[in-house]
Amino acid sequence: MKILYNIAGTCHSGGMERVLANKANYLVKQGMEVVIVTTDQQGLPPFFSLDERIRCIDLCINYEENNGKSLFNKLLHYPLKQWKHKKRLTKILMQERPDITISMFNNDAGFITDIKDGSKKILEIHFSRFKRLQYNRKGWWRLVDVWRTQQDERIARRFDRFVVLTEEDKANWGDMDNICVIPNASTFQNAQTSLLTVPKVIAVGRYDYQKGFDRLIMAWKKVTEIISGWHLDIIGDGSKCQELQSLIQQQGMEKHISLIKPTSHIDSTYLDASILALTSHYEGLPMVLIEAQSFGLPIVAFNCKCGPTDVVTDGVDGFLVPEGDIEALANRLIILMQNVSLRKDMGQWAKRASLRYEETSIMNKWMELFHTITK
Repeated sequence: MKILYNIAGTCHSGGMERVLANKANYLVKQGMEVVIVTTDQQGLPPFFSLDERIRCIDLCINYEENNGKSLFNKLLHYPLKQWKHKKRLTKILMQERPDITISMFNNDAGFITDIKDGSKKILEIHFSRFKRLQYNRKGWWRLVDVWRTQQDERIARRFDRFVVLTEEDKANWGDMDNICVIPNASTFQNAQTSLLTVPKVIAVGRYDYQKGFDRLIMAWKKVTEIISGWHLDIIGDGSKCQELQSLIQQQGMEKHISLIKPTSHIDSTYLDASILALTSHYEGLPMVLIEAQSFGLPIVAFNCKCGPTDVVTDGVDGFLVPEGDIEALANRLIILMQNVSLRKDMGQWAKRASLRYEETSIMNKWMELFHTITK
């Protein structure tokens, strides 16, 4: 069986790309042929290690060169990029003739089901149903987000299967007969367990609006008013790096907070931490929560849509606080930082909880889906 993943972006250091790399590596070990098609790789190697049997093809569309540009600029250039994308992807699909083509719900989702290459089409989403509305953009951009949110359901219905990450998000999509739930698998199998003795809290993710790291910085300022000797590392990269660094300086937090570049060997980062914080405005199923649990880290997270409530049991393996409540987030962090026995107890429960996302169990769901739709 040949599987073609169309990521319509680049294989960089994000959680979605790590998930894709893990799935692709698993599938080729099961004897499947896997092809990954990107649009913006620009000659760079994949950030995460891929099995040498996996073939990677870049279409050189370069959507990302228009990131941060005005709405008018995007409207001017997007139609041409879409035309090139459909033309080049059609050529690839006709040449490769995969059994299954998987879209990651990006720039290809609106047209890929129109390509009659004979493959079954699967759409998978790594965010929540209403993620576009949670961008919190204003003016014309807000109208665009509302319109695209309405279009998302129409697009999803055209696929042979539509895969969401949580039961919470499945309910948001209403009555769709092609929808199913398959969560992400844990990246780390049989991971070591953190000792939870290092006075360090970590957060992991891209430096963008979604991850809400500005809110974490403000919460940490409140933490340092009560507790000394602890440090916050925010691991990631992205467009808001300088903005976050400036906020750290404005709040006088240079000695208490560090922005750290991502690494493909993040296991050492988890092992060297005692708590993980998540301050996102929205998610799908945060890989960082599943990964943190596999290393036995207790979690303090905003209960945003969607994902945290599927992973964290409040008061058992971490704390969930109302989305956006910076004061509550700081208070829960302080409780865990001050109480080592509670930290270790929650860490043990977190380690147990991580077994729900064991790779073989999750990938068996994908294998069953593949065989079902190709019968």
